[in-house]
Amino acid sequence: MLIYSLKRLLLMVPTLLGVLLLTFVVVQFVPGGPVEQYMAEAKAGTGNSAEGGGLSYRGAQGVDPKRLDQIKALYGFDKPAHERFFQMLGQFARFDLGKSFFQNKAVSQLLWEKLPVSISLGLWTFFISYLIAVPLGVAKAVRAGSRFDFVTTLLVLVGYAIPGFVMGVALLVIFGGQLQWFPLRGLTSSNWVELSWGARVVDYLWHIAMPVTAMVLGSFAVTSMLTKNAFLEEIRKQYVVTARAKGLDERQVLWKHVFRNALIPIITGFPSAFIGAFFTGSLLIETLFSLDGLGLLSYESVIRRDYPVVMGTLYFFTLLGLFTKLVSDLCYVWVDPRVKFD
Repeated sequence: MLIYSLKRLLLMVPTLLGVLLLTFVVVQFVPGGPVEQYMAEAKAGTGNSAEGGGLSYRGAQGVDPKRLDQIKALYGFDKPAHERFFQMLGQFARFDLGKSFFQNKAVSQLLWEKLPVSISLGLWTFFISYLIAVPLGVAKAVRAGSRFDFVTTLLVLVGYAIPGFVMGVALLVIFGGQLQWFPLRGLTSSNWVELSWGARVVDYLWHIAMPVTAMVLGSFAVTSMLTKNAFLEEIRKQYVVTARAKGLDERQVLWKHVFRNALIPIITGFPSAFIGAFFTGSLLIETLFSLDGLGLLSYESVIRRDYPVVMGTLYFFTLLGLFTKLVSDLCYVWVDPRVKFD
């Protein structure tokens, strides 16, 4: 397993380089770069326009060339593209993600500031989904074909079919607008600092209830159906028939023998699901509920052409995703010793 892990770690390098190179090349051809935005703001009302990846302008006529060179140097566009790319790789190798063009902060600092919101959404979504979906899947497998199985399948599939942002809008309109049971925005109230610890916890849960509900409802279906199918597959195997023939109680058969083997595909998916809950699917939820998290940061950086934030967050997410995938694969061996990578 050590050799396999080393091979996977070495393969991460070209994968990471490929992702960064492809994104960097695409960025060079996207019109409306940071230099153009600066020029547009400086020349607002003149009717001039600019286009290109920060290198050529139609609206640069009449602008002091020295000033234009200063702006290019400010954003690093005075150097050739390949030189900027290798300079970026050198920074990333030192885990220096650069500095934002427009927020005057280091990208690592921005990530650290936005992490609490994404962690809040991700942790609650992950734990609530698994704490409900796994027992539900077991119950569905035990009662396969019954009315309970049919009704719960219908409900989880309906929840899965409704997009999270649609559910979020419905919750905002009904429970936030009409009934006014929950706040419409933010993770905490404006006077959160003045509250006692118990009141802070209640206030936080009060604010997080609707965003987490909107994210959780769609995540039940996959986990519950996967659990159900895994249990049904194990229940039909010969060792279960043998255990029942020996006179073991049905509860012992299910929880002592079937449960451990059936949860192998669920447990091995824990790392990727755990990390994915933080960084995927939360952009629209963060926008709806005015939560300043990583999803909103990534979206705004793309819109504003804040290239250091775009490349820095991409590097961070890709690196985290590659390590998570490796941990997920290694979980197969840790959970089931019969699996051999060679």
